[in-house]
Amino acid sequence: MSKNELKNQIRKAIKSHRLLLDPFLARERASYVFAEIESMEQFQKATTVLAFWSLPDEINTHDFVIKWAAIKRMVLPVVVGEELELRLFNGVENMEKSGGFGIMEPKTGSLVNPDEIDFAIIPGVAFDRNGNRLGRGKGYYDRTLPLLRNAVKVGIAYEFQIIDSVPVSEHDIPVDLVVSN
Repeated sequence: MSKNELKNQIRKAIKSHRLLLDPFLARERASYVFAEIESMEQFQKATTVLAFWSLPDEINTHDFVIKWAAIKRMVLPVVVGEELELRLFNGVENMEKSGGFGIMEPKTGSLVNPDEIDFAIIPGVAFDRNGNRLGRGKGYYDRTLPLLRNAVKVGIAYEFQIIDSVPVSEHDIPVDLVVSN
């Protein structure tokens, strides 16, 4: 089996598992993950935090982003062609659905230089214990992660998204640690 076939097989398995997750349990697990992040010294010291506006099959980040936007510079990615632009989050009312995945993104908000990011919360379909991540296959984060030179990069996942080994390619960039429930 090729590396790409294996990656697609993992994506399908994780997706089917996620569809079975009870919504109440999903909320409970998300609150545990974010309590863990909020207790981290690196997060507490950070002034500029990259997060993402979650899709329905991801750990819900919405409450976390809104809560911390009053205290820290919260930054969200915006898909522009093959790249991610990093924009300051300035309220849900300034978001719009866009991109191939139908992700809510800031339509206004100033651009943020990747060097300004102190702490980055990174999505993934699956992670392994070494921080290797499997994304959705478009490579947006693989192109963005190397630019986050000053950031602690933290993947977030449900426990079932942590697998023994993520198949990696030379362009795949690991996160520093993974927080799961």
